Amino acid sequence: MFSFQQLNAPIFQAPMAGGVCTPQLVAAVTNAGGVGGFGFAYSTPEKISQDLAAAKALTTGPVNANVFVFQPVDLPSVQIQNEAIRALTSLPHANEFSAEIPSAPFYPDLEQQLAPIWAHRPAILTFHFGVPSSGVIEQAHALGMVVGISATSLAEAMTIQRAGADFIVAQGIEAGGHRGMFDPCVWDEKLGVMDLTRQLTRECSIPIVSAGGIMDGTDIQAVLQAGASAAQLGTAFLCCDESGASPAHKSFLMKQRHRPSVFTKSFSGRPARGIENEFITRMENQSILPFPLQNTLTGSLRQWASKTNNGEYQSMWAGAAFNRARAMPAQDLVKVLMKEMRGQP
Repeated sequence: MFSFQQLNAPIFQAPMAGGVCTPQLVAAVTNAGGVGGFGFAYSTPEKISQDLAAAKALTTGPVNANVFVFQPVDLPSVQIQNEAIRALTSLPHANEFSAEIPSAPFYPDLEQQLAPIWAHRPAILTFHFGVPSSGVIEQAHALGMVVGISATSLAEAMTIQRAGADFIVAQGIEAGGHRGMFDPCVWDEKLGVMDLTRQLTRECSIPIVSAGGIMDGTDIQAVLQAGASAAQLGTAFLCCDESGASPAHKSFLMKQRHRPSVFTKSFSGRPARGIENEFITRMENQSILPFPLQNTLTGSLRQWASKTNNGEYQSMWAGAAFNRARAMPAQDLVKVLMKEMRGQP
């Protein structure tokens, strides 16, 4: 069974959905002494099995499989549906994509997604947006897997600990991608990664993996000194050679550093941090569908933008410190991060 003590590098590559986490990226980070991770948020069971098998052929080290805990959702009123469609069809290039109201099922079935994970048995299973049923955690443990769950507050962390998880991913407000709050409608404390790490390591008895704006070895050392067992980096790995991020996404990370990273619900219906672009700006104060219906609604637009390499209409998820991203092979990045941790040139 996985333990933090076995890591040569206290580094988790964040599980990012949408094809960013290729088997090559995941394996490279694991082979360098850390933990590579897959973001299987919307993935089919077939894709999950394919990716885990490919990673298994490239590494014998620990791999993290991450899935979302979706909450039941219904379509809003017809008026809101029409307003959400109108917001998209009024955009430039509206004739290049379709905008259709999603039909049920609105999100993947967790049990079906877990079936290939049970079959391949990666060392680590993590969850975002909430705690799965006790039976899921028990099954993971029975198969020799450790379980981690994201928290943005002490209250969420204590719920995770009581549920029997093995570690907590402390997601600071600086983190790119989707904010991992259990309920996006409640008040968000918006704690930074350092404050959250100190609070959770003081109050919780299980290990903490810190996430949010961590870009170099100095950042990693800081969260370790604050009590974390490891650091989770997502944006830092986006420009690696093995990353499946789109060419436009990588270009924005390296060449659009004057732009801020901001939170938006406009792509998916849930708060997520990404590089500000034309879509985010134009969608401000527009009607959107709840998560993940909005994600399905904007799918055709994002696919068109990816095919045409148009970064203004892609979800350019990135953390608050994305302007420190570096482009190099993932294994080299882990080596550089470890040198920086030790204060070596």
